[in-house]
Amino acid sequence: MRLLSATSVAHSFEYKLFEDISLELNSHESIAIIGVSGSGKSTLLHILSSFLRPDSGEVSILNRDIYALNSCELVDLRRNTLANIFQAHYLFKGFSADENLDVSSILASKPIDNRLLEALSISTIISQKVSELSGGQQQRVSIARALIKQPAIIFADEPTGNLDSATASDVMSVLHDYIDLNEAGMILVTHDEVLASRCDRVYTLAEHRLVQI
Repeated sequence: MRLLSATSVAHSFEYKLFEDISLELNSHESIAIIGVSGSGKSTLLHILSSFLRPDSGEVSILNRDIYALNSCELVDLRRNTLANIFQAHYLFKGFSADENLDVSSILASKPIDNRLLEALSISTIISQKVSELSGGQQQRVSIARALIKQPAIIFADEPTGNLDSATASDVMSVLHDYIDLNEAGMILVTHDEVLASRCDRVYTLAEHRLVQI
C-alpha cells in the first residue's frame, strides 16, 4: 500500500535548497536520506511530514494532499497517522517518563505496550523524572512516545544521534520491527551510513537533487 507520495517538490530560503524531488513510500518499507550538513535533509523531512509547505510540488499521505487539509484535519493526521522522532527529545521535563508516555497514549487513544518499553530497555526507569534520565534514556523514551501512537509513517531525523553504536543498532531494530508488524513505513534522515544501509532504499540529497544510491 502506498503511504506517501511526493511529486516535484522544491524549496528555497535565501538560496535554493532542492528542486524537482519526487519520492514514494510504501507499507513495510524504510527509506534513508543522507547528505552533508546544510543540504536540506531536515527541511525535506519537515515538508514530507506536514510541518513546512514547499515552494512548489505536492505531498500526499494515504492519498490525501496534506497541504490541502484544514487545520483540524492536519492535527488529526499528525496525532493519529504520523510520528516524528528528532535528535532532541522534546520531552516534558517536569514530568516522569511514564507521564510523558501517558500524554501520547491519551491523545492518540492507544494503550501503552509494555513489550515496546522492554524492547527499548526503559521499562525499569519510566517512573523517574525526565531530568533524572541520561540523554540516551531520554531519547529512547521519546521514541517510545512516538511509537505508542501506532503511526502509519515514522519520520526520524537523526533519531540515534545521542546513542552509542550498540544502543543505536538496537533502536533501529525496534523501528524496523515496528514497520514490519504494523504495515507502516519510515523515512530516516541520518549521517550514519551503517544505519542508512539497513533501510530498503538509500538516497543522497546533493546539488539540489535527491538521488538513489
